[in-house]
Amino acid sequence: MSGADTAPAAVVFGCAGLSLTPDEISLFRDCEPAGLILFSRNIDTPDQVRRLTDVFREISGNGRILILIDQEGGRVQRLRPPHWPEYPPMRLFGEMAASDRDEAAACVALNYRLIAADLVTLGINVNCAPVLDLPVEGSHEIIGDRAFSDDSALVSTLGQAVCDGLLRGGILPVIKHIPGHGRAFADSHQELPRVDTPVGELRRTDFAPFLDLAGAPAGMTAHIVYSAIDPTCPGSSSRRIVNDTIRDEIGFDGLLFSDDICMKALSGSLSERVASVLDAGCDLALHCDGNFEDMVSIAETCPPLRPDSAARLDSAVELIGDSAEFDRNAAKRRISAFLGGG
Repeated sequence: MSGADTAPAAVVFGCAGLSLTPDEISLFRDCEPAGLILFSRNIDTPDQVRRLTDVFREISGNGRILILIDQEGGRVQRLRPPHWPEYPPMRLFGEMAASDRDEAAACVALNYRLIAADLVTLGINVNCAPVLDLPVEGSHEIIGDRAFSDDSALVSTLGQAVCDGLLRGGILPVIKHIPGHGRAFADSHQELPRVDTPVGELRRTDFAPFLDLAGAPAGMTAHIVYSAIDPTCPGSSSRRIVNDTIRDEIGFDGLLFSDDICMKALSGSLSERVASVLDAGCDLALHCDGNFEDMVSIAETCPPLRPDSAARLDSAVELIGDSAEFDRNAAKRRISAFLGGG
């Protein structure tokens, strides 16, 4: 928090290009969003990304304002060669854990420590990882090898290693997609998935990694209907899911982001979608596509952070620290030796 008299708006916005336009600067200065999320369209060179984050930080007047990215590894990494390394997908670590679970966890922590070092130099302080979803046979490939495994205990172990590596590197992790996206047979970017699994089975499987990592500082919801809990509302917009399942049953009390409200799983105007996820109990709505007119519309009605959400934000920000030096080459050699089998 910047120490201003009023809380920021309960939204994280994207932006359109490689630098902020005068209109975006004016909007962000007036609206005071809680953060900015970057995508491939915002990425060119290290110097360019650093200028972009510096400008946003200056506009906000908050040196610790949230600047997010999805840098999971594998298919989902916004920073790519030639300026940044290609990182392995989470599934590869999960597969190699069969040979040595302890070494897998150590290498996962080092892998995300390396990612954290990349992000810190760019002025980014939040990484939307790890994925804690448990894919089932036949489920949509939108999760696929982004998930470590279908073994909930292994996912918990390696997910915790991701969080440890990022936090050691000064980056806030975001566990996703609470309470589980692995059973979805549709891509929530394109349509609303429906999961009809009985709640008892969900508790034994999908919820388990989130229960184990309930103390994580931040998380992200899933735009999925879990019919056994709420047959009508997607998880991100469901008070039963957010309050009863995520907060009470799973026990997660960290900063809770909605998944991207631009996704086609949600319905209604974008302002209505923001209202629905905030009313359900999410702390922050994510609006990711950078459409300026839509951001203006959202800014007109988006409320400031609730007091409880502001307290969670403050607690999360306190965990964003300085990145101490470490031997990057040694970390790379150890990871390579493990994943290469020798």
